[in-house]
Amino acid sequence: MQIWVDADACPKVIKEILFRAAIRTQTMLVLVSNQPLQSPTSPFITKQIVKSGFDVADNQIVEKLEAGDLVITADIPLADAVIHKGGKALNPRGELYSESNIKQRLSIRNFSQELRNSGINTGGPPKISKKEIQNFANALDRLLLSF
Repeated sequence: MQIWVDADACPKVIKEILFRAAIRTQTMLVLVSNQPLQSPTSPFITKQIVKSGFDVADNQIVEKLEAGDLVITADIPLADAVIHKGGKALNPRGELYSESNIKQRLSIRNFSQELRNSGINTGGPPKISKKEIQNFANALDRLLLSF
């Protein structure tokens, strides 16, 4: 199993948790981004920089991931593609996307997108809380223990 990170939008605190977990469990962690990122030097952490553009990083992750891999993303369409390819998707707030909940999340996301496209300001997600950070760390540990 590898961990793939949709790294451009991933909060720094979540990346730090991922760095420690990858090194501790000797699990390969791949950061995919449109720009250079800081990370510890480790044989378990690699970076892939892709061209800027709509869904370029997402497409790279979906193309390279294998069934059973874990993807860290808040991007609902990416999470949907990951699940359809046999991977697992965990958002930075600790919610594990699954076949049983991804269609509902995708529907809500699409509805919100329609509202934004019609000029209604739906606002963005709130800043990540300490409880959500802890939820993420706990969910990540459970997933790493199950592999």
